[in-house]
Order: sequence, then C-alpha cells, then structure tokens
Amino acid sequence: MLTKQKGDIAEQAVILQALRWGWGVCKPVGDRLPYDLVFDIAGRLLKIQVKSAWFDEKRGNYVVDTRRTKTNRREMVRDVYQTTDFDFAVIYIDALHTFYILPVADFVAYGSEIHLVEVEKRQRKPKSAVFKEAWELLKHPLNHQQLTLT
Repeated sequence: MLTKQKGDIAEQAVILQALRWGWGVCKPVGDRLPYDLVFDIAGRLLKIQVKSAWFDEKRGNYVVDTRRTKTNRREMVRDVYQTTDFDFAVIYIDALHTFYILPVADFVAYGSEIHLVEVEKRQRKPKSAVFKEAWELLKHPLNHQQLTLT
C-alpha cells in the first residue's frame, strides 16, 4: 500500500471517530497547510494533524515520523513542525484500530520519530501510553502544556 493511501485511511478513520463523538469536521482545500483537519468541538476550533503509524519489525513497535514532508516533482523535503502549526496530532495504527492523541508541544518534543509500544509484557509503560485513546484531551480545554515530556 502506498504511503499516501495509508495517510488517507488514517485521515478517514480520524474523521469517522470525530463524527461518532458528534463533532464538526472541516477539511482544508489543498495540501499546503501544516494540519489536515479542523474539529469544531462545542464551538471551539482545533487544528488536527493526522499521522499513520507503521510497524517496525526489527524493533517490534509502531513508528510515526514527526516531521512535515513536502514533495514536488524533483525532491522530498522534510521539516520540523512548530508548536503553532496545529493544536493536536492524532496518530492512527490501522492494524489495531488504535488512536494516540498528542498536544502539539508533546508531539514536536519527540524529535523525528515516535515509537509506540503495543506490548503488554513491559514492566514500565512507555511515555506515549498516556496519549493512547486520550480523546478527552480534545473534549476539554487545556492550556496545551506538555503532559509527560517535561
């Protein structure tokens, strides 16, 4: 499956979940903005960046790239996101139908990749565990402070 197709599947899964919560969903025209969707939650508009995670067989976990990718006919350019680019990132793991919801400050603090561990055998939960299915972060206003990485 192509990367773009995986991204489209993730985006549609996030839209469906938002509709199930009863939220309004707006989709920007074009592909040039640093966010993919806008949610209207009780009159509050939130910019959402959607990412699709892939399974890294060598490491045994799911991975998502935290960088922005721009492509043209000749080259692919990666750049880091800024905390003003969007409000929340929603990461989707298609194979597990699982979502991770991260405030932008937490998302950009990870660097170039986030590794999501979906194994129950670990003694300690990974830092990312607090974001698993954390839809309440979108439902209730926060001051967008970092939750776990400070």
